[in-house]
Amino acid sequence: MKLLIKQHIFSWVDSYDVYDENENIKYTVEAKFATLGHQLCVFNQSKKIIGIIHQKILSFHPAFNIEVGGKILGTIKKKFSLPTPKYEIDYKGWYVEGMDLGRGYYVFSGSDIVIQITKDQFHLRDTYVLDFNDPADELDGLLLVIAIDAANCRYRLFHN
Repeated sequence: MKLLIKQHIFSWVDSYDVYDENENIKYTVEAKFATLGHQLCVFNQSKKIIGIIHQKILSFHPAFNIEVGGKILGTIKKKFSLPTPKYEIDYKGWYVEGMDLGRGYYVFSGSDIVIQITKDQFHLRDTYVLDFNDPADELDGLLLVIAIDAANCRYRLFHN
């Protein structure tokens, strides 16, 4: 099962549409305006918030909490490393490895691949393809990928 994430080019805040395999919008992602730290809300087709990614302010490296239903389910923290970024992930026992993280990577649970993420290099806007082995991991995987993308960006303490 696949999802396609496309960033909006002309937007005052970070925003994305997430499409299913039939090119129907399944989720939308929008940054909240004027918040302390960066915060992204994930909406379902009914425009209900189903997940929030928010920056941990008192962290030396970029770090984000993944929240669903008012509960923090996990944290992702970008670690300093060269040539490719590495992450400390406390979320569902998953970890990230693989290709150059600018172009793609894998999310694992133990030795099993949960998601393969590839970045399409041939678009003006950021476009990611998420290929899930188990459709049940769709929302959790989407939230993780959005948190990784947020950790890769440089945001001001006050986001507007």
